[in-house]
Amino acid sequence: MSAPWLSIVGIGEDGIGALNPQAADLVAKADLFIGGSRHLSMLGDDPRPRLPWQIPLDPTIEHLSGLKRHRVVVLASGDPLWFGVARRLVARFGGDAVTVVPGVASMQLACARLRWSLAEAEVVTIHGRPIARLARWLQPGRRLVILCADRNCPARIAALLRAHGFGQARLRVLEHLGGPEERVSDLDLDETLAGSFRDLVVVGLEVPPCDRPVRSLVPGLPDDAFLHDGQITKQEVRAASLARLAPLPGQRLWDVGAGSGAIAIEWLRAQPGTRAVAIERQPERVARIRQNAELLGTPELLVVEGAAPSALDGLPPPDAIFLGGGVATPGLLDLLAGRLPPGGRLVANAVTVNGEAALLAVHAARGGELARLNVSRAQKVGGAIAWRALNPVTQWSWIRP
Repeated sequence: MSAPWLSIVGIGEDGIGALNPQAADLVAKADLFIGGSRHLSMLGDDPRPRLPWQIPLDPTIEHLSGLKRHRVVVLASGDPLWFGVARRLVARFGGDAVTVVPGVASMQLACARLRWSLAEAEVVTIHGRPIARLARWLQPGRRLVILCADRNCPARIAALLRAHGFGQARLRVLEHLGGPEERVSDLDLDETLAGSFRDLVVVGLEVPPCDRPVRSLVPGLPDDAFLHDGQITKQEVRAASLARLAPLPGQRLWDVGAGSGAIAIEWLRAQPGTRAVAIERQPERVARIRQNAELLGTPELLVVEGAAPSALDGLPPPDAIFLGGGVATPGLLDLLAGRLPPGGRLVANAVTVNGEAALLAVHAARGGELARLNVSRAQKVGGAIAWRALNPVTQWSWIRP
């Protein structure tokens, strides 16, 4: 095992002088520094060469591969492995080539200022990510530490909170944490929208009560949580389908014949780190899927317009597949089963006789489990209440051996 040649040092607003002994020693022995302009400026008049990051980072990372005979130090913010550049560098050069010395991370400083336990807070980054993803974490009582991209983020967060019915929220806006320009402000939404902030900013939010129904992360949201034209897997059936699909961290779902996108969206909400692709052939439904993903905090959902099987070509491989439309398409079930890795899950629902026949045939050929889901909902009929049955659903679930 060769000695690491690349060091990644976390540095805070308090600068080079506040580095711990290990980090300070690496900086003292470096031949070359790489970092953002703010971090490199902390070196002052140090004469050693420095290389600023290019955007995107890939060209600079590739340039690094030719510097293995040098002692290279990358300066980064706080903990470089927390949504930071260290993840990219370890993936590119391997763990044996890299030394990581973290500093105090901004979320640690934020929790210290707020007197919150970091273990009990949810850290959400909207740095380089759509702000709409914040919506999935808006449940009363949840404490959020929101890592921001720039000075405009607090106002955008305030606008999102108001749009989702959290008008009583107060934001703790924390700027330049750990440095001489540190400032902490406690603001309501109007004050936040009118405020002026600096680029290095973190927002603390204790989510207040909402003036409308709150969306849980547990699968089985009400049908009216989604924009749809009736082509939606109903709430009770959706919850049962997602239980069979079993969202797991890092895994990807294909939602084939996605309709409203409800299955894919709830897959993403149920487990952090999951990915999903919604495949839908009708353009108006594709537009609604994108709207639903924004409203429910899953803007990362990949939406593909097209019909299976042709629309599946070139997609990143799935770990689980849901088929809610087109079950009777000849050969489709076998094709989808063949796309799964060992342990992959396939769940297919049918409401028509033709679709049920296809599921009975594939069950006979491949095994798996069959279930009939019958749901009735109570509805008013005149002055009384009666049960009204939804269409029965035949469900086939299968795990690839």
